Amino acid sequence: MDLGLKGRKAIVTGGTKGIGRAIAELLADEGCDVGICARNGDEVVAAVAALKTKGVQACGSALDVRDGAAVRKWVADCAQALGGLDIVVPNVSALAIERTEESWRAEFEVDLLHTVNAVEAAQPMLEKSDAGSIVIISSISGIEVDFAAGPYGAFKAALIHYAKSLACELAGKNIRVNSVSPGTTYFEGGVWEMIKNNMPDLYNKALGLNKMGRMATAEEVANASVFLASPIATFITGTNLVVDGTFTNRVQY
Repeated sequence: MDLGLKGRKAIVTGGTKGIGRAIAELLADEGCDVGICARNGDEVVAAVAALKTKGVQACGSALDVRDGAAVRKWVADCAQALGGLDIVVPNVSALAIERTEESWRAEFEVDLLHTVNAVEAAQPMLEKSDAGSIVIISSISGIEVDFAAGPYGAFKAALIHYAKSLACELAGKNIRVNSVSPGTTYFEGGVWEMIKNNMPDLYNKALGLNKMGRMATAEEVANASVFLASPIATFITGTNLVVDGTFTNRVQY
């Protein structure tokens, strides 16, 4: 299926590893030019080089998404380098679980505020696109109380609310806004690999809750995210797509 992404311009925060990297790679595979950011400069350089081998334009910057000015500059720089913007994917998360003031602040600044900064900076460019799309990466912890309840779950829930409100606000400007809520997702260097190696009881508990007998791959989450981002999802907006292999038990209405 042609997703209509060839020649489109997209940016992804946290695009050097995990779900963000898988999204950037799939966008590039579909012919989309891609801009990324992450904290590690060497990893950004390597990821950008890998994306360029797919025959698309790619650019990237090393930055801390807590720095709102840096996020906004990165958005502007990517739009200039790529020749516009059609798609924005705020993906970075603090993954802060502990109920401490530091964790609450990290979740606010990294998960929520970086998303707001990226979206607001990109909106003028998205308004010029004939297929403007925002896909916000949330989590099943934002829709159901689980072992990540607390700062992480609360701000992932806030992202879903933010996405829905944005969808309503921007519908008249032909900008679609959706969120994706992955379940437990295992990839090399990710949090679940760390938990498997250091907290095997928690890992086995989580794995046991996966009714399909495994966790998701980053690529599976990327498939859903890129579909929602693409022009083929023309009339899908304001939706939270759960990608969890029935990890959760809620009935969605």
